Amino acid sequence: MAATIAALYLLLLPPPSLAADGSLHNPPFVAGRLLVESKAGVADHEFQGVLAAHGGKSAGKLKGLNVHVVTLPPGQSERDVAARLARHPHVKFAELDELVAPDGMTNDPMGTSEWHLAKIGAPTAWDTSTGAGTIIAILDSGVDPTHPDLAAQLVPGWNTWDNNGNTADVTGHGTAVAGTAAAAANNAIGIVGVAGGARLMPVRITDTTGYASLSTIAAGIKWAADHGARVANISYAVTGSPTIQSAAQYMRSKGGVVVVSAGNDGIDTGVAPTDTMITVSATDTTDAKTSWSNYGTAIGLAAPGVHIYTTNRGGGYGYCVGTSFASPIVAGVAALIIARRPDLTAAQVASVLFGSADDLGTVGKDTFFGYGRVNAQAAVAAALTTTDTMPPSATIASPTGGTVAGSISIDVNASDNIGVTRVELKANGVLVATDTTPPYSFVWNTATLPDGSATLTAVAYDASGLAGVSAPVVVNVKNTAVDTTVPTVAITNPASGSQLGSGTVTVTATAFDAGGLSSMKLYVDGVVVATGNAGTLNYAWNTTSVAPGTHRIVVLAKDLAGNAATKQVSVTK
Repeated sequence: MAATIAALYLLLLPPPSLAADGSLHNPPFVAGRLLVESKAGVADHEFQGVLAAHGGKSAGKLKGLNVHVVTLPPGQSERDVAARLARHPHVKFAELDELVAPDGMTNDPMGTSEWHLAKIGAPTAWDTSTGAGTIIAILDSGVDPTHPDLAAQLVPGWNTWDNNGNTADVTGHGTAVAGTAAAAANNAIGIVGVAGGARLMPVRITDTTGYASLSTIAAGIKWAADHGARVANISYAVTGSPTIQSAAQYMRSKGGVVVVSAGNDGIDTGVAPTDTMITVSATDTTDAKTSWSNYGTAIGLAAPGVHIYTTNRGGGYGYCVGTSFASPIVAGVAALIIARRPDLTAAQVASVLFGSADDLGTVGKDTFFGYGRVNAQAAVAAALTTTDTMPPSATIASPTGGTVAGSISIDVNASDNIGVTRVELKANGVLVATDTTPPYSFVWNTATLPDGSATLTAVAYDASGLAGVSAPVVVNVKNTAVDTTVPTVAITNPASGSQLGSGTVTVTATAFDAGGLSSMKLYVDGVVVATGNAGTLNYAWNTTSVAPGTHRIVVLAKDLAGNAATKQVSVTK
C-alpha cells in the first residue's frame, strides 16, 4: 500500500491545471490526480492492481472515507483514465479532482433588508428555537474573525487547502455566507442570521481566488463532522460528485446535515437525486425561481437567493445574490430544527425540512423547487412531533440466482421513507461487506465458501436504527473445475498374449489420476481378486490348477470425480 494520507487536509494541492475552455462541461481540475472508490468487498491489494493496470497509484485514502487519491504519471489523460477506471467491475466511481467556483457573490444596491427572514417565517420560529447549541460549519473561503456580527459566533475551524488553522476569509464569500446562516441575534449590531443563536465553524476549502477542489471540500466535511458540526453549508455546486456524496454520507452517519447550492447557470444540471445532501435552488421575492438558478431532479428545497442582506468582510454589510445565499438559509433552518430536537437523525431533519416546505410550482416534488420553499416556522413546529417507525426495504437486484464463480459484482436496491444509512451484504448469514452510499454495489469473492448452494441477503438500515432484510437469493457456488479426465491404468505383468506355465504368477496393475483415486479393482476371469486405491495392485495367481485356454485379466480404476478407466490383457495356458 502506498504511504497512507493521515488526513486529506495534510495533502497540499499542486497548482490547478485548467481544462481547455473552463466551461460547465469541461471544468478545471487538479492535474495528475483522480478520486476513485472501490466497491465494498474489494481488498486493497486487488484495488492497487486495478490502478496499476491503468497507470495509476494510490497515494492513500481521504481520511475516514473509502475514496483513494490516485496519482497519474505525466502524459496520462486524466479524463481517459477516469473513464476507463469507472467501467472496471471493481470500481464504484472514478472522477477528476475538479476545481469549483462559489455560486454567486454579487453586490446589489437594491432591496429591503433581510426580507427573506419574514418570507420563511423565521421570526416566529425564533420563539421556539434560535439554533443555540448547534454548530454550522461554513465550508468556503473562510470567515472574517473580526466582524462584529460574527466574532462571538465562531468556534475553531480548519483550513483544508493550506493544512493549517488559518481560516480568515480570502475573498469575502465565506463571510457573506456565514452571516446569512447565523449572524448573531440580539446583539444590537447589524443583522441577524436565520439561526442567530447557533455557532459558526469556519472551514476554508479554497485557494486565494475562491476556487475549491473536490478533495478539499470532502476533507472539510469530514473535519467538520469529527469536530462537532451538525450542519455543513457548501455554497458550491457539488451535488453530482460521488466523492462529496461519500463525505456527506459520513457526516450523515454522525447525525449531520449537508446543504449545498444548486449553481447559477440557469440550466437543468442533469444530476441525479441523492439523499446524502440537500441541494437548494434560489427564489425571488415573489416565490418564483430565479432565471439564473440551476434546477433538476437533484433539487431538494428552494430558498430566497436575491437581495440577501448579510455580512461583508471588513466589518460591513451588503446585498448578495446567488444560490450561495439560498443554501445557508436552509442550513440555518436545519440548525433551528436540531437545536429544538437534537435527538433527530440527519435523515429525520431532512424529512422535516421537506415535509414542512411551502409547495411551489407543480404539486409535490418538482425540478424547480424540490419539495418547496423552506419554511422555518413550519419546520420547527413539525420537528416536535417527528418519529420514524417504518423500516427500510432492500432488494438484491443482481444476481438473481444461477451458478457463480470467482469474484462477482452484486447490486442492491435500498430505500427508506427518511433515508438509508448503510447496506450490509451477507452470504450464508456472514457479513461480506458494507456500503454506505448509493448505488449500493459489492464485490464478493465466492471462493470464501465451499462449492455448493449459498444464500445471499442484504440488510438496509435507516438513521433510526430500523432494519429491512431483502428476500434471499440462492446461488450455486462452483469454483472447482469439472474433472472429466479418466485415470491412466496399466497391467505391467503378465504381458498380453503371454503363455502361462504351472506355478505362481504375480499379476501387477497400476493406476494414476491427478485428482486422486477412489478405488482400484483387479479381476481374473471376471472374479475380483484384489482391491485398493493406492495406485498399485498385486495378486499372486496360482496357475497350477487353471484350465488350459485363454484367460482374461482386467483392472478397473475410478477417480474422485467418478471417472473410470479399464485395462485388460489376455493370456493362455
